Amino acid sequence: MDAVLYRWRIKPGMEEQFVDGCQRVTRAIRANCGSFGSRLHRAADGTWFGYARWPHAARGSACGQGESEGLRLMSEATAHLDELPAEIVVDLLDEPRTPDRPGPHAATTLRSQS
Repeated sequence: MDAVLYRWRIKPGMEEQFVDGCQRVTRAIRANCGSFGSRLHRAADGTWFGYARWPHAARGSACGQGESEGLRLMSEATAHLDELPAEIVVDLLDEPRTPDRPGPHAATTLRSQS
């Protein structure tokens, strides 16, 4: 399983527009390209970061997700800082699904034998 890490600085007052665009793009890549979705975070230093999870890196790099409006909204609202493909080596997240976060896929969890 692979992930892509992203980091942005959002222009003041454009946070809602950025979030809208990010949600549109994530829904499109999940529906059209087979991603496992993404998460978006706001860091204490004012930057935003997110990561998208993929079954394998080639699928993500080949994705032409078709959500040009979402990409436009994100682009207008940000100065894109970084994009870093990464291989997930260990995944110990074990998060319950709740009504407000049902998620389309079951989480992948590797548990250590201790």
